[in-house]
Amino acid sequence: MHGKLKKRKTARNRRVLRVRKKLKGTKIKPRMSVNKTNKHLFVQLIDDENSQTIGAIGSYAKEFKGEKKSALAEKLGAKIAEIAKAKKVKEIIFDRGRYKYHGLLAILAKSARKAGLKF
Repeated sequence: MHGKLKKRKTARNRRVLRVRKKLKGTKIKPRMSVNKTNKHLFVQLIDDENSQTIGAIGSYAKEFKGEKKSALAEKLGAKIAEIAKAKKVKEIIFDRGRYKYHGLLAILAKSARKAGLKF
């Protein structure tokens, strides 16, 4: 790996660890982890005590095909809140990972809050 790429990758990993070391999800209050690529968004509800994924949704599902990214983020936020309610989860811890809290992540979080999740 080239020098610049290696530095970028280690900086990215440090950012993730810096954010994640402060967050611990439980069964009552799971961690909502968000991952994004150029094409897709992925959201998971994670119980760190038992190392289990409580619920997950991604934009690769057929119901989200052909959506614009901002509308997609809004629908994903509402859908993950629906999944959380089905699992009797009312509060979560938002894990933004290595991403800034703006743009698609902010839209997703706002939508999840509007749907009834507290964080």
